[in-house]
Amino acid sequence: MTAEVDYYELLEVERTADDATIKSSYRKLAMRYHPDKNPGCGDSEARFKAISQAYDCLKAPQKRAAYDRYGHEAFQ
Repeated sequence: MTAEVDYYELLEVERTADDATIKSSYRKLAMRYHPDKNPGCGDSEARFKAISQAYDCLKAPQKRAAYDRYGHEAFQ
């Protein structure tokens, strides 16, 4: 069983960050790890997918509340 990385850590923001901060951090990281900017790099592609998944969860208020309360188990 693999350990899940905290979505806030992936996006490099605090748990108290507002929506604008989360969005800004996501865009910055997505540009850095986008597969088109790093062709052939499997690590960058995996990191990009993880960042996208984290942002997808944290951008929606209901999903974020569920994640804050139950962690990764809320989506399994």
